[in-house]
Amino acid sequence: MKKRINFFGSVLTVFVIMLVSMVLVYRCTTDEGLLDPSGGSAATTQTVSNTDTQGNEFVPGEVLVKFRAGLSETRRTALLDMVSAKVSQKLLTQLMKAGGDSEGITIIKTDMSVNDAITKLNSQSGIEYAEPNYIYQHTYTSNDPYYTGGNLWGMYGDGTSPSNQYGSQAGEAWANNHIGSSDVYVGVIDQGIMYAHSDLSANMWTNPYDASDGVDNDGNGYIDDIRGWDFYNNDNSTYDGTSDYHGTHVAGTIGAVGGNSIGVAGVCWNVKIITAKFLGSNGGTTANAILAIDYLIGLKTLHSLNIIAINASWGGGGYSTSLYNAIERANTAGILFVAAAGNYGTNNDSTPFYPASYSNSNIISVINITSTGAKASSSNYGATSCDLGAPGSSIYSTYPGSGGSSAYASLTGTSMAAPHVTGAAALYKATNPTATAATIKSAILSSVVATTSLSGRCVSGGRLNVSGF
Repeated sequence: MKKRINFFGSVLTVFVIMLVSMVLVYRCTTDEGLLDPSGGSAATTQTVSNTDTQGNEFVPGEVLVKFRAGLSETRRTALLDMVSAKVSQKLLTQLMKAGGDSEGITIIKTDMSVNDAITKLNSQSGIEYAEPNYIYQHTYTSNDPYYTGGNLWGMYGDGTSPSNQYGSQAGEAWANNHIGSSDVYVGVIDQGIMYAHSDLSANMWTNPYDASDGVDNDGNGYIDDIRGWDFYNNDNSTYDGTSDYHGTHVAGTIGAVGGNSIGVAGVCWNVKIITAKFLGSNGGTTANAILAIDYLIGLKTLHSLNIIAINASWGGGGYSTSLYNAIERANTAGILFVAAAGNYGTNNDSTPFYPASYSNSNIISVINITSTGAKASSSNYGATSCDLGAPGSSIYSTYPGSGGSSAYASLTGTSMAAPHVTGAAALYKATNPTATAATIKSAILSSVVATTSLSGRCVSGGRLNVSGF
């Protein structure tokens, strides 16, 4: 049974852990063993502790290898023997094949130090690249879990009642009858989502192309993916209880049902949210993030789903060519990748935070601002590597309650800022159905409100404004 993640850690715990590893924004998991990239936790009690030279955490004993096309089996075997390794798993998605990649990515298990194995492999002509299987965590910090004031300041504008000029101005868009469309889809790569939540259920995607019959009816490689897929456990159960609170909270900010007289409202009252779970009790790996991205791209290309954006409220790890390439495949498919900037309070221009810091043109990197318009002290920033600010402090949203009940809670972090922007992308697409991903990104950045706290700290120098959407 999975343990519920304890996010009510002390400030001291957060401080100590941030010093220990630049991978974690806030280590809110319990170490239950190594993460098995094929799904679930491996049967071991060893604590994940391996890091690269920058302190980024990765799965011990595992390396992602891209062999050069046409390499002989004899040469492959020799390369594996050189680093005392065996093949563990092969990642070759339908999207990779469609792009002309017949090689894919090979996950190997080595008895050597991962850093030493990578150095040796990258010196060989038969290797395109070798890199760690990085571990990612969600990018939020918790605050008062009993926050029950119903303060949705992130949705307010200077012309709404109640008002807050530093909100996303979503209320003004709603007043102009811009509330989204069920023909627009977004993917949430995160924890799972409580799809039965009373404020989410109407906007959660159910796969009409694959009946629950033990057969892969739509041929996408996933059997009975009725409500998306769980890449952490490698099964179709995309909600596994209260431990999936983070994904549920993110989904509510994007698209909690509005106008239903209960709970909260997302930026988009009408939208379809697809779950691609890859975060679990030990975080999530590069390998599973790649599978999740390609899964969503596959749904768009296979079923012509109008998927306009992926929300990525997580980060950590070093630069990964494999993950960069997956995000670029999303770019080619016309899907935005909205990423949390991170919660170290550091400059991403000099200390990159991935995936937000990748150079793919479809990425929108989001800073956390408070209800007073200040850049949250914990939020990362970057004049060239971050794009805009959005509400991310004391954000009230959907949350799984005990006994399967629908609840609400307040969380803080760039994890909470990013879904405001993802919701904005969906809202714009609903009003402008022919808009491309590039057009939507341009519209979001060109409509920001200049904000003093963001001047010189992001590309736009301003905060999210959806009043014209």
